[in-house]
Amino acid sequence: MKEIIIFIAIIAVALAAEKYPSKYDDVDVDRILQNSRVLTNYIKCMLDEGSCTAEGRELKKTLPDALQSGCSKCNEKQKQTAEKVINHLRTKRPRDWDRLVAKYDPQGEYKKRYENLTTKKV
Repeated sequence: MKEIIIFIAIIAVALAAEKYPSKYDDVDVDRILQNSRVLTNYIKCMLDEGSCTAEGRELKKTLPDALQSGCSKCNEKQKQTAEKVINHLRTKRPRDWDRLVAKYDPQGEYKKRYENLTTKKV
């Protein structure tokens, strides 16, 4: 019986490790999206054209895996935030969106997943 409890505990720890860190979940994304200068700095970070904040470095590290896995390791807040940012970039900053897609999805593999977000309200 003790072995079963230990095994279940190990499985629970392993499954918890499968999620992305939540330490940046409370970042005010709306404020960033409304501040052109700050948003431009984040975009430059993602494109290796400028320096990165701690949040930018974390995003840059996580983004390729999140795209590949369909954000399967994201919590609900992270999924909502990702949709909000994608929607904003596609509708308000399409040139930057195209540049990010060219870098992170050159074959267009993941882009199709997000094409319906332009009309979705987040």
